[in-house]
Amino acid sequence: MGRLTTHVLDTSSGRPAADLSLQLWRVEGSQARLLTECKTNADGRCDTPLLEGVTMASGVYQLNFAVGDYFLARGISLPTPSFLDDVVIRFGISTPDQHYHVPLLVSPYGYSTYRGS
Repeated sequence: MGRLTTHVLDTSSGRPAADLSLQLWRVEGSQARLLTECKTNADGRCDTPLLEGVTMASGVYQLNFAVGDYFLARGISLPTPSFLDDVVIRFGISTPDQHYHVPLLVSPYGYSTYRGS
């Protein structure tokens, strides 16, 4: 059974990014539909998969990570406007029976992602 998960690591502190808000959107042409929202747990993960089973379908998706709010809530001094506020990752699911894992490694001044396992 396929599923979509994410994991956020704060590379500036060397720890999971706990209590970070994120949203999952399905993108169809120029329209986007909000599917779910969550906050990461102490391990930097959502408690349940973002998609799984019948909700896991081929298509284009977008994860919006509220990293600016996350760093401000931790007392990190950021310029105005901050260099990163929302990190948006748009990706495709072509094989919905597989596990898609989209990790985010983030600091106030940079981020990276990849398809994990």
